[in-house]
Amino acid sequence: LQLRQGIMKHDINEQIFKDPVCGMEVSYKTATGETSYGTKLFYFCSPDCQLAFETEPEKFLKHHRQHGIRPK
Repeated sequence: LQLRQGIMKHDINEQIFKDPVCGMEVSYKTATGETSYGTKLFYFCSPDCQLAFETEPEKFLKHHRQHGIRPK
């Protein structure tokens, strides 16, 4: 990572993920932890976000809903 004008810049080839708890962008290099849930691997910016997700993962996952179907 390079720090330039106060903004973190990621390598061009580095894949960026969104922390499902706080929404911060992290990479596998900058993440403090990772957790697999279902078939996905999630990366976290802090141990607190990882713990919150592991405690209640469904709270932080956005489920796709089809058009015309109202949420219950």
